[in-house]
Order: sequence, then C-alpha cells, then structure tokens
Amino acid sequence: MKDIRSYTILNNEVKMPWLGFGTYKVENGNTVIESVKEALKIGYRHIDTASYYGNEDGVGTAIKESGVPREKIFLVSKVWNTDQGYEKTLKAFETSIKKLGTDYLDLYLIHWPQPLSKETWKALEKLYKEGRVKAIGVSNFLVNHLEYLLEDAEVIPMVNQVEFHPYLIQNDLIEFCEKNNIQLEAWSPLMRGKIFEIELLQELAKKYGKTIPQIVLRWDLQMGIVTIPKSVTPSRIKENSDIFDFEISKEDVDKIKQLNKEIRVGSNPDKVYTCPDIFNR
Repeated sequence: MKDIRSYTILNNEVKMPWLGFGTYKVENGNTVIESVKEALKIGYRHIDTASYYGNEDGVGTAIKESGVPREKIFLVSKVWNTDQGYEKTLKAFETSIKKLGTDYLDLYLIHWPQPLSKETWKALEKLYKEGRVKAIGVSNFLVNHLEYLLEDAEVIPMVNQVEFHPYLIQNDLIEFCEKNNIQLEAWSPLMRGKIFEIELLQELAKKYGKTIPQIVLRWDLQMGIVTIPKSVTPSRIKENSDIFDFEISKEDVDKIKQLNKEIRVGSNPDKVYTCPDIFNR
C-alpha cells in the first residue's frame, strides 16, 4: 500500500484500488461532477456510485471531462432492489452504463439482499461471462445472505461492500469472506461523522500527527478492507487520500478493533428484504 493507486487483487485476478471515492448522497449535476473531477485530479482511480444514488450521469460526465482514460478508472455501480430479477437486472445494467457513458463496468454489485437475489446474480454472471463487467459482487450481504446466494452460484462474488467502521466490525463476516476469498469493502467508514466523538481516535490522531478520518481510513486498509470515503470538499477529498505515508502499530490496530459494539449507522440488512425466512434455511 504505497500510494493512492495501490490495489488488492480480487479472486478473479482483477485489480481493485484499496482506496475509492464514494458518491452516496452527492447531489447530481455540478456537485457530483466537480467532486469526482477533483478526486480524479488528486489521484483517486476507484469511483463508486449506484443507480439508487441518482447521480450516475453526473459521474459519467465527470469521468469524461477529467481527461483520465476510462481504462485507468475502476468504476462501480449497483442494481437497486426494485430492479432485481433476471431480466430487470439486465435492463437496469444497460440504463446504468448509458448514464455513465461507458460500455462496461469494472464492478457491478447487488445493492441489498432481496428474495430475487439468486435471479439477479444469474444476470450478473451473464454480464460477467460476456465481458460487460470485469468483476461482480454484492453489497450489504451478511453471512446468511451469502450462504443462500452461494447455494446456486456459478461464480463466487469478488466483493462484498458493507457497513464497516470501528463500532461495527462483524468478525463472523470477515472470517466467512476470507474463507471464500471475497474482498470486503467498507461503506460509511467514517460513521457519518461520529468517529470524531471517540476518545481513542482523538488520542491516536495526536500520536500519529494525522486527522481522525485518516486514522480510521488507514486502519481500514491495514484490516484488509477496501474503503470508499465520501466528501464534496476539495480539502477533505485530499485529506482522505493522504493515508499512505504512515502505518498504525499492531497494538493500536487492535485497540481500535476493541471499540467494536456491533452498532450500525445505516440499515440492518436483515430488515431490508421482504421475506424474513428465505435466507435462514
């Protein structure tokens, strides 16, 4: 992990940058265009969006205007719950790439576990086999959801993007994904700002001469977790990327791990789907 373009290698040999730029709740239009362009200017090469975010066309415009060749960017989108199912997913994919102004994605994810996730996964497998997507994966899948999906999957997911931060580590999920060679990725790594309230992180920021977000994002990487912080402020976009010039000691990594309380700042995946028993067989 030498710099912002350092990458992990997924289970199908595709290279995925450790640090990405998230766009959740970034307003479409000039706001997302300028923030993504700024991120690319700084050196980010991993951009994460989703159809649900409503800003895919802005992300696409930013990529086009940035001057960075498309093939140099690891571009991610996701299929939303109401678009799940085999045919609807294929149609949703076409809509997404049209908005993004590209003919392929580097990673396409199922946004949340749903009763139709197996059918949706078959569509993702088709896109992957056709070369329309370089890697496929899931988002917000817990162990029971992954076990359900893997019952019939021909392709093992390359990535599982989940809520992950010092208060929500999910050791069982980490263990399952490591066992199945599925790369974990963190959304909401900064706990929607709540990290600033944690005394240990305040102390570590002083110790390492870094900001609290930098401590948390560096901790993510040392935990082996890809991370995608979001900001629309140029100085913070840059700050979030300055995490490759220091290393947190093993002792301090463990101290942060001990903060785990299994507390979420986002939705619980077990409460987002509509059939409570389908994943618990």
